[in-house]
Amino acid sequence: MPPIGVFDSGVGGLTVLRALREAMRTENFIYLGDTARLPYGTKSAATVVRYSLQCAAALIQRRIRCLVVACNTASASALEILRAKHPELPVIGVIEPGAEAAVAASESQHIAVIATEGTVGGGAYQTAIHRLNPHARVTSAACSLFVSMAEEGWTDGPIAEAVARRYLDPIFQKTRCPRHLGVGMHAFPGARRRHPRGAAAHVRIIDSAATTAAAVRLRLHAVPEEAGAAGAVSWLATDGVARFARVGSTFLGETVRAEAVEIIDL
Repeated sequence: MPPIGVFDSGVGGLTVLRALREAMRTENFIYLGDTARLPYGTKSAATVVRYSLQCAAALIQRRIRCLVVACNTASASALEILRAKHPELPVIGVIEPGAEAAVAASESQHIAVIATEGTVGGGAYQTAIHRLNPHARVTSAACSLFVSMAEEGWTDGPIAEAVARRYLDPIFQKTRCPRHLGVGMHAFPGARRRHPRGAAAHVRIIDSAATTAAAVRLRLHAVPEEAGAAGAVSWLATDGVARFARVGSTFLGETVRAEAVEIIDL
């Protein structure tokens, strides 16, 4: 069976890969982290489209049967262009599944979204949420430092907490604050494990990794298999093998061996 291709600007997309492997344990995957050019979140939309097309081409060359855009910024800027460029290939992003999960979970339909500058500025989550519920209220905040911190492995401790408070206090320290937080960036795994201290205890955090995995499984008509050998992962990066392996192991929840990572040019 041909593998499923997954790409991100760095290692944050490994949270999506982790969910994919949990949902489809016998599938094979190829993961590409464009570590030489991260972060995508501060780049122009045209640049993100160009990078995304190059990442897709590298994976398609390796004969994948589905492309998962595990980067929120790339999903916001390049998803429809990728689908038009490769109509024969299922191309699935992370924004639509995340929006669906947020709308389905929220009773008040007041939803907060944190994401990169590019994702927030392009209004991708707002558009996706309002497509599902035109009356939903969306409060968005660009939290670009989360990406840089996570790529350094700083997902816990006083620095991470201080940055989370600086970003989230203006959203949640209000009388009528949102009750659901959509994490539109996979580069901050601490947000998946616990509430950042800037968010009130009653706020439910929604991460699109699991819902993206469910969307991929549905699209491929894959059935969870309990038996059989676990699938393999091939690793590609554009720079920094040792750092990719070290920080990537945190996001994946298991060891990524540096010697298993292939450096490629795009």
